[in-house]
Amino acid sequence: MAVTDKIYVKNHRQIGSQLETNIPKGAFKGATLDMLFQGDNLAQLDDTTQERVLDFAEDFLDCDCQSNPYCGCPERKFMRYLLRLREQGMGPEAIVDVMTDDYMVYAYPGDILSFLDNSVRTLEAVEELAGVEGDGEMESKARRKKESLSG
Repeated sequence: MAVTDKIYVKNHRQIGSQLETNIPKGAFKGATLDMLFQGDNLAQLDDTTQERVLDFAEDFLDCDCQSNPYCGCPERKFMRYLLRLREQGMGPEAIVDVMTDDYMVYAYPGDILSFLDNSVRTLEAVEELAGVEGDGEMESKARRKKESLSG
């Protein structure tokens, strides 16, 4: 299961109430994206929520894919966002706090920790495979990225 399946809309019941409908808790669920990013629905939200939804849309839903937002780009962009926060030295709880402040979405710190751990393990595998293949540049790049995530 991808980490983006464990990213939830904060106050999703309150937002559903503003929209006069039920919305799924998952931030990257198709129904959530459909409801939150249709112009009519956006206008029904309070100013603070509207601002966060627009920020989320600008940062993660902006791509040229024909099947946007169902192309996978939003999820990949969000994972890069999480990794950048970790590279800035933030731990899982701080990452959750920042994403909640930035976009009104949250996750459980344990899910973020698991994602970060899996990312480091993947980079270790890339580093090892690059070494076996004799690709020193890729091996070095994977090592540097792993070290930046490991803190």
